Amino acid sequence: MPTGSLAGQVALVTGAGRGIGREIAIGLAAEGMAVGLVGRNHGVLVETLRQCVRHGARGVAVTADVTRPGAVREAVRAVERDLGPVDFLVNNAGQVDRDEVPLWETDPAQWWQVVETNLRGPYNLLRSVLPGMVERGRGRVVNLNSGFALRPDGHYTAYATSKGALLQLSDNIADSLAAHHVVVLDISPGAVQTDMTAGMPMFKDMKAWGSIPYMVAVTVDAARGRFDALHGRFIHAGRDNLEQLVARAEAIRESDARTLRLRAYGEDDPMG
Repeated sequence: MPTGSLAGQVALVTGAGRGIGREIAIGLAAEGMAVGLVGRNHGVLVETLRQCVRHGARGVAVTADVTRPGAVREAVRAVERDLGPVDFLVNNAGQVDRDEVPLWETDPAQWWQVVETNLRGPYNLLRSVLPGMVERGRGRVVNLNSGFALRPDGHYTAYATSKGALLQLSDNIADSLAAHHVVVLDISPGAVQTDMTAGMPMFKDMKAWGSIPYMVAVTVDAARGRFDALHGRFIHAGRDNLEQLVARAEAIRESDARTLRLRAYGEDDPMG
């Protein structure tokens, strides 16, 4: 049941026209957030905006390709001009390899487009939004990530590489952001049914999809600050016991868990 717990705050959601991004934007609007919707298709963004406005939320739909720095800067300016400073950034826009093939059979242009969307896109948003958050001394960022970031996959090399790099990016900026009370989290929704996953051969026989409403609830909780103690860490919403994860946050930080690290092969490993 919506509580209006995020009233007075502003969210910016990329890839907000369809799939998880659309549902997250509507969920944040239901909690009272003003929502800036960014994506490449104006028509579907406007439809998302209509759903947000039905909850009484303010909103604006801005067409932009997240891989283009200039377009992203203009989109952020438009959102902040109409709604106010961004309190909560959701980097959701993403692409996946078109075909399940080994790297030497991939289309080079499409491979790089996936990496640009999934890594350069979040960078462009962070570069435009973080200066304001740092100056104000507050803010939260959720990067939609994936279990592919944590394991090799020879058939989705662009997607897995880009998601691993995104997790590493979050890790690299976490300490400097903590000094300014800005939180960054990478959250994986697990295998949920969207236009993107529906086209992936590995999911053609999938029956037990993860819950998009649950992922929306997790993102709303992230906006409320429930996971602030896990700053800079990876959360798998589809598998984690979130109560347990939050309870163990101090131990997770002390052991440097839930980050990408090179594992030592033994006590005599010079990289250990």
